[in-house]
Amino acid sequence: MDLAREAAEETSHPAPVGEHLGLRPEGDRVVTHYFEALDPAYAGWRWAVTVTRASRAKNVTVSECVLLPGDDALLAPPWVPWLERLRPGDLGPGDLLPTAPDDVRLVPGYTEVDDAVEREAAWELGLGRVRVLSREGRDEAAARWYDGVAGPRASIAASAPAQCSTCGFFVALAGELRQVFGVCANEYAPDDGRVVSADHGCGAHSEAVSIPAASEHGPPIIDELGYDVVPAGAPAAEEAELQDEEALGHS
Repeated sequence: MDLAREAAEETSHPAPVGEHLGLRPEGDRVVTHYFEALDPAYAGWRWAVTVTRASRAKNVTVSECVLLPGDDALLAPPWVPWLERLRPGDLGPGDLLPTAPDDVRLVPGYTEVDDAVEREAAWELGLGRVRVLSREGRDEAAARWYDGVAGPRASIAASAPAQCSTCGFFVALAGELRQVFGVCANEYAPDDGRVVSADHGCGAHSEAVSIPAASEHGPPIIDELGYDVVPAGAPAAEEAELQDEEALGHS
């Protein structure tokens, strides 16, 4: 245990090492000792020092010394892919949200042709209502929508990869308004559930270029140019020799 403690103290220097927490056999003549880590930045962590002895050998050697988290250690949250972290409202001007080729919310246009057009034609506009929107009221609403934040001059539309008219999430309105306006059906888009102009746009376009899937963990970053200065006291013999040389005029 003394050898294991020395290895832990050497590795953790200048932070001290706490009490011995126990040991665990790893195999034939291989044991791991655990010591409490007293560094305030690693509360709940412990030093694990593995020692071993070769067959028919007398000396015990240190195999490895690592810092491991304990049961109550403070750890970083688990890594979550960016697509799962994304929430409605996160998309802003200049942001691009690629759509996966296998997105279940989108299908080829020719597969969704049905009787909807015929059913709409059979429904009489205004049936059951006392009054309906006049042409003047419709034109005022259209001008208001077109000049607002859902029109082509919005800041988010200026940096969009394409217009809403070519987006699979664009649901055109009924009647004459369908020529200019529709409703956004993309939950991640800023205008989800709102009326947008056909020449509006955002980064959540259905035909945005897909980003290749990235690996869960990036390659390790190794700084081979920088260095750390660790204060260490010179041995007494070296200090005495250095003083003697300075007294004789040597440098």
